[in-house]
Amino acid sequence: MVYTVTLNPALDYVMRLDRLDSEDINRAKSAKIISGGKGTNVSTILHRLGIETKALGFAAGFTGRRFVELLAEDGIESDFTFLPKGETRINVKIKADRELDINAEGPAITEDDIEMFLGKLDCVKDGDFLVLAGSIPKTLPSDIYERILAKLDGRGVKCVVDATGELLLNVLKYRPFLVKPNHHELGELFGVVTKTDEEIVRYAKKLKEAGAVNVLVSRGKDGATLVDESGEVSNIGIVPGKVVSSSGCGDSMVAGFVAGVIEKGDYAYALHLGAAAGNATAFSEGLATASEIADNFGKLEIFK
Repeated sequence: MVYTVTLNPALDYVMRLDRLDSEDINRAKSAKIISGGKGTNVSTILHRLGIETKALGFAAGFTGRRFVELLAEDGIESDFTFLPKGETRINVKIKADRELDINAEGPAITEDDIEMFLGKLDCVKDGDFLVLAGSIPKTLPSDIYERILAKLDGRGVKCVVDATGELLLNVLKYRPFLVKPNHHELGELFGVVTKTDEEIVRYAKKLKEAGAVNVLVSRGKDGATLVDESGEVSNIGIVPGKVVSSSGCGDSMVAGFVAGVIEKGDYAYALHLGAAAGNATAFSEGLATASEIADNFGKLEIFK
């Protein structure tokens, strides 16, 4: 089982129009509400790849209930901790000749709420994966990721962390199975700008020295670089094509990599599947389907 954690989920209200005009009324050509959140994106891709998954996190109010309903409609099992007050946030995403995102704040979360959520982790057992993805609400303590990994420490759970800055650095002592910064985030962790292959590998290995078992660096148009637990370095490019949206690409890569490890226990295959999932989502208006991922898988090649 792969558990995913989304501590700051949202309903994304996506509106599409030809042109965004600040001087007149804008009328959308289409609009829809979808579940948003990095962890739930990972669960969605895993489910589409046939991997058993359950989404965890916090939800609140009627928007939280709708959020969970949308996951269920997509076939995704969830067990969110419902807060007694507030509403799960709604983010507005405008897709036009330019993109505009307006992200709301999430509901307040108390220490009692946190303890209730942590109690749900008692079911996570040896051999399971747990994916921590994304930012945290400002009402949560900054050490929440550390508390989660500390609770799971010693259980044989493979933890995956897709986060930035101190959120990532502070959990390395728990030896997460995988961390996935992008190349910008990797440089920011060390106060540098990574420009070359050699620099990316150098700083990825520093994350390994600090505790990460595997380091996967997404690199946009330059593909991705993996430094695996043995220290072996592998690179993979991208599939040429028109990028529709970069939203969810990193989450898709994480899901594909985890699915690959579960399916074959082989890091080269996991990198290949992760890159295929990330590429496929880049070419989609939403998250990629299994057939789109398979199509991209056949067009990619790993190189050292």
